[in-house]
Amino acid sequence: MSGTIPAEEEEDGLPMPRRLLAAFGVLLGTFLGTLDSSIANVALPTIAHDLGGTPAASVWVVNGYQLATAVALLPLASLGERIGARRLYLAGTLIFTLASLACALAPSLGGLVAARVAQGLGGACSSVVGGVLMQAIFPRRLLGRGIALFGLTVAISTALGPSVAAGILTVANWRWLFAVNLPIGALAIAMALRYLPPGPRQHRPFDLAGTLLNAAALVLLVLGVDALGGSAALGLAGIAAGVALMVLLLRQQRARPHPLVPLDLLRIPLFALSFATSILSYAAQTVAYVALPFFFQHGLGYDAVRTGLLITPWPLVIVVVAPLSGYLSDRYPAGILSSIGMGCLAAGLLALALLPAAPSDPDIVWRMVLCGIGFGFFQTPNNRAILTAGPRSRAGAANGMLAQARLLGTTLGAAVVAVGFGLLGDGATAPLLLAGAGFALAGAAVSLGRLGLRAPAKG
Repeated sequence: MSGTIPAEEEEDGLPMPRRLLAAFGVLLGTFLGTLDSSIANVALPTIAHDLGGTPAASVWVVNGYQLATAVALLPLASLGERIGARRLYLAGTLIFTLASLACALAPSLGGLVAARVAQGLGGACSSVVGGVLMQAIFPRRLLGRGIALFGLTVAISTALGPSVAAGILTVANWRWLFAVNLPIGALAIAMALRYLPPGPRQHRPFDLAGTLLNAAALVLLVLGVDALGGSAALGLAGIAAGVALMVLLLRQQRARPHPLVPLDLLRIPLFALSFATSILSYAAQTVAYVALPFFFQHGLGYDAVRTGLLITPWPLVIVVVAPLSGYLSDRYPAGILSSIGMGCLAAGLLALALLPAAPSDPDIVWRMVLCGIGFGFFQTPNNRAILTAGPRSRAGAANGMLAQARLLGTTLGAAVVAVGFGLLGDGATAPLLLAGAGFALAGAAVSLGRLGLRAPAKG
């Protein structure tokens, strides 16, 4: 009797080889969504020139994607519980693929930004249901492997963004950065239709009022920050309106039995500080990722391919450092490890801001490596703290907030770059990198505030 396996454990997950095929279908969509969050950065100067846009306006090719994803993340998580993870994943991948075609054919910068917004909505779907689908695909005893594959896919696609962009731009124009998604998206849809299980659904009301308040607050906050570059009064008005709507959203959420915003998790100090640290870290990274291509191409006269190769060491080092950081995170507090990492990132950004007028490639590369080491050292302990700070029953909500922190940070960073270019033009790179270093130092300080805090008892 003791050696038998309960039927429920015997049957959970998918059998082989369907398990691997279904996982591959999910990981394809995840790869595309993460890759496209950064692949356009390298080509922004070229896109701005071809479509007749300014550097400040072209930043919205990145910011539009990130803002749409951030706005949609929490509502989509709730929608996925209602209609099922498989349906949401299929719908999102289809929207993403069609939007990629619209990006490739965009006749103007405004049309490209609109298509990128649609792409962001589609990409958000894989972010909110990826972990849920892995739980349906893998048996409980192998679930850790499924989650690890999901995380590794996100890390690799982030690291490959600049290199893939550089490779495509070597042989084709920037429109192929988006056209290349079409066959991959079609394959992901076909595999999901064939192999993904239907998944459970929950009959709970959809919070339309909360969804609209969440969207309006985030849009007004980001547009307000962006408007500061042209009109301080208009920018401050937008920020004030966004903050007011955010306060209204939090008041409205308190009365909801199933709120969009997981207020119970945000009341846990360890979770809240880890969430804030994550936002600051991604803001710091995005400032550099968006601003540096303009400096390399406009300031130094490099082409897009060389620019992509010079940026690649940063994300590539993250993939190498993250496993070591994960090993150390089992032994030392996130408050210590993440603060060290954020301090290292701040030092790297400061070094980039102080680059000589005519730097050599090694001058740039070692600074990029320093930034990558810092971010990689920070990321895994901080993510672990977010995912384990709350009770086990709220792991799904914690995963959603982890993605939300990443997207809020990247959107904030891109908006700050837009303000910098609007105020200072091509001379904004060094001040923006100093601002990025400031974000990193603030993140290190917030992270240190977690020392001595413990997660509550798991439930």
